[in-house]
Amino acid sequence: MQEILTTFFQTALQSLLHAVVPALFTVARIVNAVLAVVILVRCARSLFAPQEDELWGVLRLENGTDYPLIHWENTIGRAKSCDVCVHFPSVSRQHANLCRSDRGVWTVYPIGTALGVRYKDAVHTAPFSIENGDTISIGGVTLRFFAADDHDELQLNRQRAKPGAKVSRAGTLWLLTLFQALTAAQFIPVLTADNLLPLLVGFGGLWGAMWLLFIWYRLCSRTAFEAETLVFFLLTVGFGMIAAYSPATLLKELATVVLGMVLFLFMSIVLRSLPRSMQLRWVVAALAAGLLAFNLLFGQRIFGAKNWVSIGPISFQPSEFVKLAFVLVGSATLDRLFAKRNLIFTVLFSGFCIGCLALMSDFGTALVFFVAFLCIAFLRSGDLPSIVMVTAAAGVAGGIVLHFKPYIAQRFAAWRHVWEYTSSTGYQQSRTMSAIASGGCFGVGPENGWLKYLGAANTDLAFGVVGEEFGLIVALCCVGAIIILALFTLRCAATARSTFYTIASCAAVAILTTQTALNVLGAVDVLPLTGVTFPFLSAGGSSTIACWGLLAYLKAADTRPAASFTVRLPKGWRRFMKSGPDEPQTEDAPEADITEENAGQADGERLGFFADRPDIPVEDIFGKGGDRA
Repeated sequence: MQEILTTFFQTALQSLLHAVVPALFTVARIVNAVLAVVILVRCARSLFAPQEDELWGVLRLENGTDYPLIHWENTIGRAKSCDVCVHFPSVSRQHANLCRSDRGVWTVYPIGTALGVRYKDAVHTAPFSIENGDTISIGGVTLRFFAADDHDELQLNRQRAKPGAKVSRAGTLWLLTLFQALTAAQFIPVLTADNLLPLLVGFGGLWGAMWLLFIWYRLCSRTAFEAETLVFFLLTVGFGMIAAYSPATLLKELATVVLGMVLFLFMSIVLRSLPRSMQLRWVVAALAAGLLAFNLLFGQRIFGAKNWVSIGPISFQPSEFVKLAFVLVGSATLDRLFAKRNLIFTVLFSGFCIGCLALMSDFGTALVFFVAFLCIAFLRSGDLPSIVMVTAAAGVAGGIVLHFKPYIAQRFAAWRHVWEYTSSTGYQQSRTMSAIASGGCFGVGPENGWLKYLGAANTDLAFGVVGEEFGLIVALCCVGAIIILALFTLRCAATARSTFYTIASCAAVAILTTQTALNVLGAVDVLPLTGVTFPFLSAGGSSTIACWGLLAYLKAADTRPAASFTVRLPKGWRRFMKSGPDEPQTEDAPEADITEENAGQADGERLGFFADRPDIPVEDIFGKGGDRA
């Protein structure tokens, strides 16, 4: 009787465990889906919180009307698109540029060589420098220039909203830490002696890298971490997808994440100096061209594309790193755009890159480069008809490629008809859609997923693998993270300090969003399957490192106070952050002695436009004077 009872209780306990344990993991996936949504909402709330523009100076008419200078590069003219829109018939549509260097030197660049700009009783058609209090005349309109100094910059930043003021960055990071823990817990049923260490080191190392970067930001008085949080969210989901297939590769992925973070910080510091960034364009272009040529001659062909290079035990895709060079080469400052409006060098370099990729049969990456080129060309020229003509020419070239590359034509033939080609060219897409459907909203878990065993599943079909194992909600949140980054970049581009940062950030986000669209929509047969990676999510060291580099371009356009390493902190900022906005003035930002009598002097004395009205709200300054583009 005792043996019967023992057997009965053992059987009952095993049945209970078999019923309860799967239910617990299902609950964990449901909680994870909720956490993913909450993390995205918190990051979006912080990124899109109302933000005041920077103010670097004013141009003042004789009647007292102020035109705020909210960029380092400002176009002056009659056109509504100008940063300083002066409504006078004698002023040209685009009359001059007023640009500030990163050292605080202001220079006027006359655009119309015949008209010029009058300065100190002489008409100038070549660039010339001006100082605080100087007067210039464009089309007979006299404008007096007042530049912000260190005290003015600190005073303005005191009134601007700080990143993370409405949503705690550390709170969001703790939610992401819980998301990481629950993601790692999904692998408890498949733990073995072989994969225990890679799983612990992989997820633990990712958690440590995230918090170390956040602490480094805090030590350097940087207060924005929303974009980085979204990146670590994508990396966490990617680690879960990779661990489900091959836990041993987590160590390599962790190493590439660390290398990507180092590249991100290095590029952020390099991009801080505009002259240095512009000088590096030539060297970087030469290195990128040489790397592509080497790949074309000595590369390895994998999955039909000759886009891999192996040096000893290290294999990488040169095209991923060329993306960083492509963005840098295509970007330009405003004074260069008007001094030389053509895109000859950029067009030649772009044509070389896309041509090499086509010869490698890497047409998916070539398409990504082409979209980035269209973005750069439009931002640099504003010539929409030419862009349409280039796109039409590319369509013709694509038709020629389909004629000489039959296997690509076969893939296009299966597009929108994959269920008719489930055993051939539609094999991957049909299985991906079936896997997403079986995963439902919350997924079946890494243990029960089967799509991961298809060829290139953790790269080209990453969206499908995540949808099957972790659920459609988490998969859509991954897409949402890229969309949030893209929308925020477009918002920042309108207020970026330099045209260089505007073009670079828009081109970088064009690459990220195009890759995401091709990966996601290609996997579900909305677009042809092109074989490109999902940024930060797909497996692959080259892709992860390059995406970190692209993130540096995005952060360079973020002008929120202390948002990134590319934006220098105002003098006295750290003391201000420690003491708080209600503390008295420090020696870093002394109180100015400006009176009504000396405020109009044009000599070398300080003529700050905040000094005599330190409590004026920022919106009152912007609302006082001329139109803003």
